[in-house]
Amino acid sequence: MKTIKRVFIGIILNAAALFAVTYLLEEITYTGGFAFFVVGGVIIGFLNTFVKPLMKILSLPLMIISVGLFTIVINAVILWFTKYFLDVIQFRDVAMQVSGIGAYVIGALLFGLVNWGAHLIIKNR
Repeated sequence: MKTIKRVFIGIILNAAALFAVTYLLEEITYTGGFAFFVVGGVIIGFLNTFVKPLMKILSLPLMIISVGLFTIVINAVILWFTKYFLDVIQFRDVAMQVSGIGAYVIGALLFGLVNWGAHLIIKNR
């Protein structure tokens, strides 16, 4: 039961961070309303669970050299994968548009900060 609760909390936190990024950055837009955030939260949760740890292991030397700043690049790749999966899966009226590489990097930085803050607040309760 705790696992299911953690999954739902993760989806909600990812959806909230995705909302913050799309709200704060004009370069990242979406269609699909609430469904976009639910589907996006699920996709990002899946990517954070299975792909991100592998990317961190493979980029360990770069993580050490950059003192962890390479995490922003990893988060940008996760955002790109999210957009890619939304395009491939083609949910009804659910899409994400990103205007360029700079938007991915700034979005990744914002996403990481919002998600970090949200997890910090949730863990303290």
